[in-house]
Order: sequence, then structure tokens, then C-alpha cells
Amino acid sequence: MVKLTDVAALAGVSPSAASRVLSGDLTVRVSEATRGRVLDAARELDYVPNHAGRSLRTSRTSTIALVVPDVTSAVFAELANGAEQEAAARGLAIVLGRAERVQENGDWLRRMLGESRIDGVILQLPDGTEPADLEATVGRETPIVIINSADDGPLSTIVLDDAAGIRTAVEHLRSLGHERLGFVGGVPSSATARRREAGFRSALEAGGLPVREEWITRLGYTGADGRAAIETLESRGPLPTGLVVANLNAALGVLAAIHARELRVPSDVSIVALHDVWYADATWPPITTVRMPLHELGTAAVTRVVDGGRQVTHDTIRSPAPVLLVRQSTAAPR
Repeated sequence: MVKLTDVAALAGVSPSAASRVLSGDLTVRVSEATRGRVLDAARELDYVPNHAGRSLRTSRTSTIALVVPDVTSAVFAELANGAEQEAAARGLAIVLGRAERVQENGDWLRRMLGESRIDGVILQLPDGTEPADLEATVGRETPIVIINSADDGPLSTIVLDDAAGIRTAVEHLRSLGHERLGFVGGVPSSATARRREAGFRSALEAGGLPVREEWITRLGYTGADGRAAIETLESRGPLPTGLVVANLNAALGVLAAIHARELRVPSDVSIVALHDVWYADATWPPITTVRMPLHELGTAAVTRVVDGGRQVTHDTIRSPAPVLLVRQSTAAPR
């Protein structure tokens, strides 16, 4: 079994310094380089700390809550993996929660904090919830970072570069020769939906293509929303030859609705979706996607909760850049 002394020896620091770094002690006087060596050593040795004794001494739980809209969604798996790995390297644990509980009962999160069950919160806001609403509910005593939703406000935020991801999708379709492009977006109350639509509009304008309002929908990110988007677009006239779908789950509904109309993908309509998980390659045809740095978002969120204290910051994950994964759902227009 790996011990704390093994981590300290590999990092070249004292066991007490290693312990304080891994516990997230912000008062320990070590350089960032030294802190990095300790965290790297813990990862390399797969160090698992003994939480029981430390919890009794510090009255802390060594637990961070990761609260997302849907804990069963494969889109969040990479995010959770990044958060868990960073937390484990720091001697912390991650517990998952469902964001709708915050919306349904604001006392739930306040009670969790007040009873000292968690030491920090990483939260993706449900659509329609603002950071100011959350601050009024829980205050600032416990570190809270809002991820993948609002990008400003009274609480710290970290978001993906949603606009860059959508621009990557648009540029791919343009490179194939598409000029008739539509956008299947999220609801207007969603901060991510607004950023993604802004990216779509700016990409078309940069490419000298018109923005056709009748080819833009704002219905949501579920499969049912994707089906409804095709119904809406069809009611407005001929479908565009290329569709950028702001969420992979919605793209499944888009694909099904197009098949139901006996149209072909990509011969009649090409599809590119934001985010990439395993089932993007399990549909027919497999869906071209833009992979976003969700793992890095999870890592950054844990780092911010542990190291940031009460300072409010607003950050965007720009590295690594979005990655285009070309599959059979895109081709040149007929």
C-alpha cells in the first residue's frame, strides 16, 4: 500500500508538506512547482489517503460535490472523470448530485453546506437559474464554482469555448461546399445555447454566408427537442443542406426525424454535433462531432474550488482547442 511518505520521497518534500498540499491547505508555503511535483507524485503512485484521521482533526469532510443536470448522461462522464482524477490526487472525494434538486429545493444545497457534508461545490446551473439566485441561497462561505453554464456573475465560473466549438462545425461544413446552413440550438434561457448560437452566427458572417433566421431553432438539447427542431424547420420550407446541432443528444433526435421522412444523411442533409461520446459512432450513419475539453473542465473546476478560496474569477477553457471528428454524417451537398 502506498504511503504518504512514499509520495513525499518521490516529490522531494517532507511528509508534512506533502500532506498539506494534498489536503488543499492554502497556508502551506510551497512554490507552484513544488505543489505540482507533489500532485504528480500522488497520481503516479496512485496514492489513496486515509481520510478518517484527518477528518477528525480538521472537522472537514474532504468531499466536493459535483452537481450536473443529468448524472446519467454520457456527455458528463468525461467531465466527472477529470474532476475525480484531480480530486483523488489531492486526497479528496467527489460526490455526484442532480442540478434539478437545486432548482426544486434551494434548501437542499444550503443544508448540505450547513451540515458540513461537503467542503466545496462544482455546479452546472439548470437552465433558467442565475448565479445571483444561487448566491442568495447559499452565500459564499463554502467555495462554489459554476461550470459549463453562466460565464459571469457574483460566483466563480469556468466554461468551455462554446463559440469556438460551433465555429469548428461550421467551418467543416463550409469546407465541404455547404452554403445552406441551419442551427439546432438550446433554449434561450440557457447560457451555453446563447454562446453557441453566437458562434454559429459569427462563423457564417466570417464566411460571407447569410444567417437565415428560419433555419435556426431554440428548442433544447434532448432527443425529443431534436425531433421537434426538424418538424419546425420543415414547416418553414425546404431543409438546409447542412445542420449544426448544439448538443449530441439533440442530434440523435435530428437523425431519427430525418430518417422518418425518408431523407438520407448525408446525401440530403449533413449533420455535425457538439460533444463526442461513444454513441456518436454507434448510430447510422455515425455522427460527425466536435469534441470539447470536458476532462480539462473537470480538472480546472476542482483546482479552482481547492486553490481559489473566496476570490471570484471567470475563466474559459481554450486549451486544448475543440477537435473535429469526421464520420459519415457529413459530405458535400448534392
